[in-house]
Amino acid sequence: MDQLTHLLEGFSVALTPINLLWLLIGAVLGTAVGVLPGLGSAMAVALLLPVTFSLDPTGAFIMFASIYFGGLFGDSTAGILLNTPGNSSAIATTFEGHRMAKDGRAAKALGTSAMGAFLGGMIATTLVVFFAPYLVKLATLFGPAEYFALAAFAFVAISSVVAESVLRGLLALAIGLALAMVGIDGPSGAARFTLGLPQLFDGISIIVITVGLLALGEVLHVASRIHRDGAVTRVSAGGSPFLNWSEFRKAFPAFLRGTSFGVPFGVIPVGGSEVPTFLAYGTEKKLAQRRKDPDFGGRGAIQGVAAPEAAGNATAGTAMGALLALGLPTSATAAMMIAAFQQYGMQPGPLLFERSADLVWPLLASLFVGLIILLIINLPFAAVWAKLLLVPKHYLYAGITLFAMLGVYAIASAEMDLWLVLGIGLLGFLMRRFSIPLAPVLIAAILGPLAETELRRSLAVSEGDLGILVGSPITITLYSLMAIAIGFTLFQALRRRGAKKREAVGASRS
Repeated sequence: MDQLTHLLEGFSVALTPINLLWLLIGAVLGTAVGVLPGLGSAMAVALLLPVTFSLDPTGAFIMFASIYFGGLFGDSTAGILLNTPGNSSAIATTFEGHRMAKDGRAAKALGTSAMGAFLGGMIATTLVVFFAPYLVKLATLFGPAEYFALAAFAFVAISSVVAESVLRGLLALAIGLALAMVGIDGPSGAARFTLGLPQLFDGISIIVITVGLLALGEVLHVASRIHRDGAVTRVSAGGSPFLNWSEFRKAFPAFLRGTSFGVPFGVIPVGGSEVPTFLAYGTEKKLAQRRKDPDFGGRGAIQGVAAPEAAGNATAGTAMGALLALGLPTSATAAMMIAAFQQYGMQPGPLLFERSADLVWPLLASLFVGLIILLIINLPFAAVWAKLLLVPKHYLYAGITLFAMLGVYAIASAEMDLWLVLGIGLLGFLMRRFSIPLAPVLIAAILGPLAETELRRSLAVSEGDLGILVGSPITITLYSLMAIAIGFTLFQALRRRGAKKREAVGASRS
């Protein structure tokens, strides 16, 4: 019960008027930056890092806690309303959330997102406080072979579950891996797919890929249909962001399922919350197919927003625990937080809880308070954000293009990034035209470098022995699940094909 005593002491510090003010300012600033296309939560922490230098350490980290989660809330807001997620962790939410917005349920989608983020973050932070030692042990079980198996599992799961066609899913996966391989190969120093251009030696930023595929691809897709759909079509931005009892009964199990995906991934350095959010979305889509739910892929399903949001913030919550207890940044945003700690001469890790308990426990307590503040801020203002959709399409999408390009250019001030966004946007437009799914491209681009690095490390350790890839219970379990997923998907595809043939035969006879 020592944790509970320390946490109560932390609340006594976090709930002082001045620290509550820093929490409120951080929540507003983090959400505002997160909403801007192309920026996102990691950029929010980076941009606002200098703001905290004049504060005392406790106030600075309490403010960063609310910026950290506020950026995640903002990421999803941009994705739901404009189909332009501020960060890759909000991509999965965009698929159903933007459909809900186009169907006139933007406020409901934002409300669901806020509740999912709140519940996922709250459960994960509670687990961090009381079960941090066990989360640390879980992270130490993963070596290079386990990370590669995890990435391979994510590739196959997303390609087979999210995509309507396995073949199209694998094609999208190949496109994503090709984008991920652009740049200098670390071990050999060879340039790959750079066309001899020095600007491509560092590879293509995931922000460039995300903005190109989702934002610019959507703009071009809408532009191609503007005469068919109407240039100034308006959609309803009204409605309440609060879920009624029927909607809450649908969303609550999805909140819990998403959280169960997100909690363990926050401790594992696989690059952030992309994997659990996509897996959570894929699970909800598969369950919807069994229920024959028409909302998925059509009007937009609440479960498709609830699960990824809970997974994303649950990952962020346990990632903070991994950062404090291990000094291990498991996402780009967490890596930015390490810079903040080092600015005050502190190194996160096991000794931090002993040497700086007066800082750590108020920080953990502020995570709980910050989530409550963000829920209070975001739920009432969901309908206000939704009024962005009342702007006529030709103005709205022109603005999206402008802000997306400015956001991309702000990352590295590189003209090449603008050309890349244009090229990837054209690719995204063609993929929409030919019904090739976007999710496998994004997950491959995010996890491709990790998979390649961990595969090489595994083979280097084993001196080329492939047996190391299946040499532990974790890898065997992951590959077994992957085989089951492939087999089940093929079985479903064959069954659907057989049903269509029987329907065709019956129609011809009649």
